[in-house]
Amino acid sequence: MSQYIIAFDQGTTSSRTIVFDENAQQIASAALEITQIYPQSGWVEHDPQEILTTQIQSYANCLQQSKIDASHIAGLGITNQRETTVVWDKKTGEPVYNAIVWQCRRTAPYVEELKADNKLSSYIQKNTGLVLDAYFSATKIKWILDNVDGAREKAERGDLLFGTTDSWLIWNLSEKALHITDYTNASRTLLFNIHTLDWDDHLLEIFSIPRNMLPQVHPSSKVYGNLRIQGNTLPLAGIAGDQQSALFGQRCVQYGDVKNTYGTGCFVLMHTGTTCIESKNGLITTLAATDGEAQYVLEGSVFIAGAIIQWLRDELKLIASASETESIAQSVEDSNGVFLVPAFVGLGSPHWDMFARGSLFGLTRGSNRAHIVRAALESIALQSNDLINAMEQDLSRSIDAIHVDGGASKNNFLMQFQADIGNRHVHRPANQETTALGAALLAGIALSYFTTIPDFQKSSRTFVPTMQESNRTKIISQWHKAVERSKNWIEQN
Repeated sequence: MSQYIIAFDQGTTSSRTIVFDENAQQIASAALEITQIYPQSGWVEHDPQEILTTQIQSYANCLQQSKIDASHIAGLGITNQRETTVVWDKKTGEPVYNAIVWQCRRTAPYVEELKADNKLSSYIQKNTGLVLDAYFSATKIKWILDNVDGAREKAERGDLLFGTTDSWLIWNLSEKALHITDYTNASRTLLFNIHTLDWDDHLLEIFSIPRNMLPQVHPSSKVYGNLRIQGNTLPLAGIAGDQQSALFGQRCVQYGDVKNTYGTGCFVLMHTGTTCIESKNGLITTLAATDGEAQYVLEGSVFIAGAIIQWLRDELKLIASASETESIAQSVEDSNGVFLVPAFVGLGSPHWDMFARGSLFGLTRGSNRAHIVRAALESIALQSNDLINAMEQDLSRSIDAIHVDGGASKNNFLMQFQADIGNRHVHRPANQETTALGAALLAGIALSYFTTIPDFQKSSRTFVPTMQESNRTKIISQWHKAVERSKNWIEQN
């Protein structure tokens, strides 16, 4: 009787279920979109109940479509959007507020006040590996406790729980038995000490967050307990934040291995083994998903990547589907001097400007739809290239190749431009679902489902740089000029 491993991939725009076999090959998948809620400019929310119901329904749809019986599922792993914050009442099980999404900028003014304390900023970087920014969970938790009627009083009584979306799913699907997360998700909260592998009491005091709200923290590969899903009992054995899961799924597990995931945002991660490197160039240090001792990662985060394509489609109506951007971009020789800085929710690494906003530069009467579409795609690669260059500076070594995955990595124009603009080889695997695959591998290892990891990540294609150096230098120079002009755009109030 065949057995399978499933992965729940709870992302920013959808909840997905993917089935893998013993050779780590994808057998089936199903996905449901989740609603994006924008209460105010710069605010982004999700409905936690919709996250839960869509994840359960995607599981049911996946098994139904593939005709796989739940009794053939050996176990599951969960990978999830990181930093997104859910606070719920542990007695009623109801969220006290919508999930505040990682992209949300509502706490930027508060963060700006904290930045005046240089000692605090230094303490945070040294102990959490992060920088002070509205991106991370701590200020989102504090905002909920300070702004939702009765929330702080309930929290002080021990009646509220916090979790990223993995914890929210697990608590519900374990019938309230498990309030847990893993090291990778905990390391994105601004509350977790990545050296002691425990919550940091000093930071809990700074942000006025009761420790009893926080989940227990475990390694990413472990049999944690059972979940009940649609009447079936399944062992949960893997948990990892989406980007660390993709790094593990790409088998980038050696010092210096680099991957870039092209999703709603773009996330470049470099594995640094057991060496914890403190960035001097605007990157963050975080924990890797491993099946053994704690290991570390240097990471750069681009907040808007694939989301810029959604914007072209849904708001500007310039395209009908993401798939047509490749041919549209290739229909013109270049962007005709047009640059799009997609700082819709500020700029992440290496700039960390919460007050930047999206900008379109270089428009002339000759600018057309194809130039704007091409500029949008180029912006994804240009942002990623800035991150990789920062990694080179931190390590004082060159990076000659990167591994890529995620939806936009299917775009051949984008991948070729990524190779060209960075003068690096870009390796795209045959299976680009590496985020889900990482969670499945972590679970399968803990359950002894995978006795060895198959050598399955052969590149389906390698993109080799062909751009002339003079052209590369000119584009990068103009890009940096555009980025600088988009910074500090809105009032800091």
